[in-house]
Amino acid sequence: MSQTLPCVEVEPVAPADASVIWLHGLGADGHDFEPVVPMLGTRGVRFVFPHAPPLPVTINGGFVMPAWYDIRSLDFDDDDREDPAQIEASARRVAALVARERERGIDSRRIVLAGFSQGAAMVVHFAARHDEPLAGIVALSGYLVLPDAFAASRSAANLATPVLACHGIYDDVVPIAAGRASHRELVRTAAPGTACDWHEYPMGHEVCPEELQQIGTWLRARLAAPRT
Repeated sequence: MSQTLPCVEVEPVAPADASVIWLHGLGADGHDFEPVVPMLGTRGVRFVFPHAPPLPVTINGGFVMPAWYDIRSLDFDDDDREDPAQIEASARRVAALVARERERGIDSRRIVLAGFSQGAAMVVHFAARHDEPLAGIVALSGYLVLPDAFAASRSAANLATPVLACHGIYDDVVPIAAGRASHRELVRTAAPGTACDWHEYPMGHEVCPEELQQIGTWLRARLAAPRT
């Protein structure tokens, strides 16, 4: 098992019976989405915001910054755009975070994986392949990595896992076409009837209040207190 990444954690007032593991975007860190937790209105949910490891990033002149994997090209159609070995290394790190939540007593079916931009791409890549059923996937301003292998590598455990995907219409970092393509592939490869929600907002590469309201509503529905 990979060493667990350092994280920012926000604990609920009552003991946690569910968790959201939320991956930040390129160059940010685990504090990036920490302030949104009170806006989401969840109860009994632990939020885990890991810090990506520092890596040299080709599209930023090799500058070292927090990154889930290197990005070699700005062209989303470039088959050599991302580093597959680094993607798999980050997938193992995410697996370690999920395993830690399981060790803390959280059932995998009460763990949501969320991410923004590069973090969203990483979450979709990992969650679709994970061998335990998860509560849901939240992909914000994301895209698909290693698309040629996506369908064949999906795990039966998460074919019916609900998805919430959101994107800005005016995003000039991750074009909305890339987000739509990722969502289409999730729908195409999911079990029939799986809820794969898609929402567009009049914004750029960011989040907006309406989007956060939608995320909160979705999380509360997915992670409502389990019946005793």
